[in-house]
Amino acid sequence: MNKMNIYFSEDSELAEYEAISKGYRTDIFVKIEDVFYNVRAYTMLRLQQDFESENEDYGYYTVDPNLILVKDANRSEIAFTIGKLYEQKYFEEIKPVEKVDISSLKRIY
Repeated sequence: MNKMNIYFSEDSELAEYEAISKGYRTDIFVKIEDVFYNVRAYTMLRLQQDFESENEDYGYYTVDPNLILVKDANRSEIAFTIGKLYEQKYFEEIKPVEKVDISSLKRIY
């Protein structure tokens, strides 16, 4: 029995292209049993760019909650990374979200 499912709010070629081009994706929901987590996947390049930009503008960087790092912001790399994090019990350490309307999400794994 698979206890983990991964959802995106949008699962289309355009959404995939935009995530890869931008180097991040924030519309990822992971369901483990009956608990949902909203994770944000960033590539190292995008994270570094955001870090440098915010440091220059504000003098500090605000970290997104539930941030995960991926080699590439494509669907398969995100699913692979989340699967490995699940095996390592990462989700036991982060904050879940409440009241997720699953009918508006697209299951990808």
